[in-house]
Amino acid sequence: MDPLTPLDTLCRIILRAREYEAQTATDYDGGEAADNVDDEDEGALSVLDDTINDSVEEELRAAFEDLGEDQLAEVMAFCWVGQGTYEAADWDEAMEEAQSLVSDGATGAIDELLDQPMLASVMEAGLAAFDLSCQGVGDLS
Repeated sequence: MDPLTPLDTLCRIILRAREYEAQTATDYDGGEAADNVDDEDEGALSVLDDTINDSVEEELRAAFEDLGEDQLAEVMAFCWVGQGTYEAADWDEAMEEAQSLVSDGATGAIDELLDQPMLASVMEAGLAAFDLSCQGVGDLS
């Protein structure tokens, strides 16, 4: 399969998605010592800091906005294959649904991608389903 979107573009999106997903572990109490901490909970990290580097989110959003509608739909379809919503054999069906979603508004489709848990991993899995890989492409070698 030859994707509509250049592989190096898909790989750059994966790289940005990895950066976007990066979170820093923090103490649930903001680092202050709790008075009533059970021994088993002592030192446990219970929350992730969900503050995202705005520039990384902006870069990822811009990368999606720079894609044509068919390319954006293709990225969504790769994600759906990667997460198991569709099988690789059902690619045409996945693309059709993705194109329908994108035609309803690219902003909504982009928001859905940004909300995708483990976006980088599911995109990579979607590419792998078609024997595509970022191995040796740019910074992802």
